[in-house]
Amino acid sequence: MSGLTASLGRFLADFGASALPDEAVAIAKTGFLDFVATLLAGRAQESVQIVRRLCPAGDEATLLWGAHRASARDAALVNGMAGHVLDYDDVALLGHPSTVLVPAILAEAQRLNASGAQALRAYVLGYEVWAELAWREPDPYHVKGWHATSMFGTVAAAGALAALNGLDADKARNALAIASSLASGLVANFGTMTKAYHAGNAAARAIDALRLACAGFTSAPDALEHHAGFLSAISPHGRVDRDSPAEALGSRLRILEQRLSIKKYPVCYCAHRAIDGVIDLVRNHDLAAQEIERVDVTLSATQIAILRNAAPENALEAKFSLEFGVAAALIARAVGRAQLVDAFVMRPDVRALFGRVHKHEAQALCPVYVGLSLNERVRIEMKDGRRFDSGDIRFARGHAEFPLAPGEHAAKFLDCAAGVEGLDGRALLQQLTCLETLPSVRALAAAGATPGVHHV
Repeated sequence: MSGLTASLGRFLADFGASALPDEAVAIAKTGFLDFVATLLAGRAQESVQIVRRLCPAGDEATLLWGAHRASARDAALVNGMAGHVLDYDDVALLGHPSTVLVPAILAEAQRLNASGAQALRAYVLGYEVWAELAWREPDPYHVKGWHATSMFGTVAAAGALAALNGLDADKARNALAIASSLASGLVANFGTMTKAYHAGNAAARAIDALRLACAGFTSAPDALEHHAGFLSAISPHGRVDRDSPAEALGSRLRILEQRLSIKKYPVCYCAHRAIDGVIDLVRNHDLAAQEIERVDVTLSATQIAILRNAAPENALEAKFSLEFGVAAALIARAVGRAQLVDAFVMRPDVRALFGRVHKHEAQALCPVYVGLSLNERVRIEMKDGRRFDSGDIRFARGHAEFPLAPGEHAAKFLDCAAGVEGLDGRALLQQLTCLETLPSVRALAAAGATPGVHHV
């Protein structure tokens, strides 16, 4: 068999002994570090705790870096949800790779007592599966209604776990094919508890697919590329490339090319460039929010559709609101965890600015990031007639092409860990920084624990 599904299965089985470039390991470590940070920040959210309470106790993996344990599947579910619930997790490949790959890998690696190096290798291979699927579609999945993170993430995480478990090519192919029938997630549920559940469910379903494949469960050998298969079924306009051979697999690593972008703000990434532009203008010209007449933002039609909540009523809805992002940037000169709370969203001065934000559709689209505009632009008009213009904004701060300043990612991690009782954030950060040297991933679960204190 020479189709895409079989090629990916062979790649996952055969790449195990190949040496990884140091840069690929470093990027994968960044993904682990950012995921754990966002998990710690999101672990106490009501939606996460609802799902945690529904999971039976188990003994394979830790839940939410606390005293509770569960099966690897349930740990992947709850932890993945916590990592995505604040929309603060890293970005690449049309979605959020780490919030699906890392919880699945960490949970299964604990069950297997795998090393840090093995976990990082699984991440890199899962990223490659994701990249191989994502490049084939020229149209934005979000416009069709698919949440690309959970759609691709389910299949990619199944691939990562197949590699972690050392499956042969046939079983790896089966795991991918089974996972393709388990993938789900709708854009309509953005701004609700269900959106974060997409990520956790993708990680859990990947483990389901792995278990079934290991037990001898069968699936179509061409489930990904078949005319009625995964890629065709979710393609927005049927223009997906199902036929090109997967020539790049194993010869070059896409993780070195596309890397990861780290979020500065816990809101949808579609709003980040505009927020950067507003904050820069407000700070550079010392603009007072109450003196602003209007704000005009140019961005793509896809971004406008995703940022659907013009007048959000709570913090979940505000994560998908350009109006809120602009208002918070104008008033607080920051869009952080302190602003993403219901009380701030409902402040009269914040809400008064929503109607002053005007969205305009950009005509030039990015050739790399499907659905995003090539550039964004922010223009602010004051009540006294003064006008300020950001000019074209190509990359958000934290983007792979505009990385965070040295120490900023560590600072994000420590900030996310600061509110967790009984957790030594610096010790955990050090372990994650040296993940490739750990003989067992199980050591991570104990790295941040303070003796005698059991955090939820």
